[in-house]
Amino acid sequence: MKMFSPRVHHLRAVEGKLLFLAGAYLLAGAGVLYFLKPAPSTAVVLVGALITIAVFWGLHLFWLRTGFAGDPFLLPLVAVFSSTSLVFLYRLNPAYAIRQFVWLMVGLVTLLLITRLPLRYRVLADYKYLYTLTGVIGLLLPIFFGVEQGGAKSWLDLGLFQVQPSEFVKILLVLFMAAFLAENRLALAEGSRTVMGIALPAPQEWGPLLVMWGISLLLLIFQKDLGAALIYFSTFLAMVYASTARIAYVCLGGALFLAGAAGSYALFEHVRMRVEVWLNPWQYVETAGYQVVQSLFALAAGGLSGSGLGAGLPLFIPAVHTDFIFSAITEELGLAGGLALLIIYMLFVYRGFVIALGARDDFASLLAAGFTALMGLQTFIIIAGVTKLLPLTGVTLPFVSYGGSSLVANFIILGLLLNISHETQLVNNTSGPIDFSSNYWRGRR
Repeated sequence: MKMFSPRVHHLRAVEGKLLFLAGAYLLAGAGVLYFLKPAPSTAVVLVGALITIAVFWGLHLFWLRTGFAGDPFLLPLVAVFSSTSLVFLYRLNPAYAIRQFVWLMVGLVTLLLITRLPLRYRVLADYKYLYTLTGVIGLLLPIFFGVEQGGAKSWLDLGLFQVQPSEFVKILLVLFMAAFLAENRLALAEGSRTVMGIALPAPQEWGPLLVMWGISLLLLIFQKDLGAALIYFSTFLAMVYASTARIAYVCLGGALFLAGAAGSYALFEHVRMRVEVWLNPWQYVETAGYQVVQSLFALAAGGLSGSGLGAGLPLFIPAVHTDFIFSAITEELGLAGGLALLIIYMLFVYRGFVIALGARDDFASLLAAGFTALMGLQTFIIIAGVTKLLPLTGVTLPFVSYGGSSLVANFIILGLLLNISHETQLVNNTSGPIDFSSNYWRGRR
C-alpha cells in the first residue's frame, strides 16, 4: 500500500469506525425484517444488506489506498440514510426496495467516479452560462413532453425508467450561482452605485435575482411543482446571503416570491388547492387532504417510542414510499426515531458548512455552502410538508425517499462536497481549527 500522510490515515480510520456502526444498524434492521416474515424470498433483504455494506466498505478502502482525504463523516452519515431507506422501503414494498438498491449502486459508482478527479472541480466555474442554458432546457422538456405524477408534470418517460430533470437542474443552479457570485461578490456586497444614500448593485448584477424568480414561477405554474420552486428559490437566496451578508437581498427576494405566489394563488386552481389543503385538510379529508390527514394520524400513532418496525399502518398513506416516508419512520420508530433522523441530517449540514468554511477560494466556498443549504432546505421543506407546517410540496427526503433521479443527484452533490474537503485537507494537512484569516470567509466573522 502506498504511504500517505498520517492525517489521511486518521481520517479514513474515523470513517471506518463509523461505517462499522452504520453496517451494524443496517444488519439489525434487515434481521428484524427477516424474522418478522421468514420465507425463502425474504432472504433477499439480508443479501441486499450485505452487498450494500460491502460496497460502502469497498469505497472506503479504495479511498484509503488512493490517499483520498475527503471528510470522514459524510459517507457514514449517508450510509445511515441509505440503510434507513432500504429497510423501510422493504418493509413497505419489497419491489421499491429492490429498485432503490439498484439506484443506490448507481449512485455509489457515480460517487466513486467523481472522487477520482478530486482537484478538477474548479473547471466547472468556466461554464456557468452553459449551466443556465442546460437548466432551462431541462425545465422546459417536462412541460412539453413530460408525464404527470402526484399532481406535478416534472417527469420524462425514457421507457425503462423515468427521469426527473429538476433533480439535476438544482445541481446546475448551485454551480451557476457559485461561479456568478464568486465573480460578482464585491459588487453585490458593496454596490456599484448609490440611490438615496443606499448602495445598490448595477442591473447586470441583480438581474439573476429576477431570472430565478421567473424560473421558480415557471415551475410553480406549468410543472405544478411547488416543492422544486421553493427549493430553487430558497437555495438561491441562501447563496446570495452567504456571498454578500446583506439581509436586504433576502427580504427583496422573499417579497418577490410571495408576490408571485399570491398571483399564482389567485390565477391557478392547483396552487389554490395546495394552500387550502394546508390550511384545513379536514374539509378535503376524502380527496386532496387525505394524504396529509393520514400522515398526521401516523405521526400521532407513533408516540414517543413508536409502534415497532412492521407493527404500524403506514400503508394507509398514499405514496408513503416517496413524499411521506418520514411519517412511516416516525410511526414505527416514534418521536425518538424521527428526532434521531433529524439529528443525523443536522450533522450532515454541519459537516457541509465546515467544508465551506475551510475551502480555499470563493467558488469552492460558495459551491459547498450552496449544496449544503440545498440539502438542508430540501429536508426541512419535505418534513414541514408531512407535518403540515408548510403546504405539501412533493419533494423527496434526501437519500431516504424512493427515487432514482433524486438519489443519483444527491450522490453527485456528496461527491463534489468530498472533493472540496479533500483539497482543503491536503492544503492544511492539519487536524487543528480552521484558520479564518486564510480563506474566503476572511473578515466575515
